[in-house]
Amino acid sequence: MALVAANIRRMYSATFIFAKKQFDEEFHRLDAAIALAARSMTGYLGEESWENAASGQASSVYYWTSLEDLQCLIEHPLHLEAKANQSKWLNGYQVVISKVLRAYGDSKLVHPLRSSSTG
Repeated sequence: MALVAANIRRMYSATFIFAKKQFDEEFHRLDAAIALAARSMTGYLGEESWENAASGQASSVYYWTSLEDLQCLIEHPLHLEAKANQSKWLNGYQVVISKVLRAYGDSKLVHPLRSSSTG
């Protein structure tokens, strides 16, 4: 089995891990607006989300070419609004910012880092 490695120069991931409460219309509006803003920003590479229905915890991972580009989302007014109101929708959260050292796979799975693949 041949593995395809992503060509990683400088790449970062921001993982947002959270415990869900009840999401309302305001949450969904703000979440959609933030996602649209992120996708239009320089340096945005993609995202993926996971949820554990049993625990109520979820995780969203956003991929960026630089910390500076990620910082633009962190400082965006919509993101700041969501952060200020997070306790209405979340029962706790954790954010992990990481430098991506390596990404590889068999090229069958569609993934945000796959567009950076070689081979």
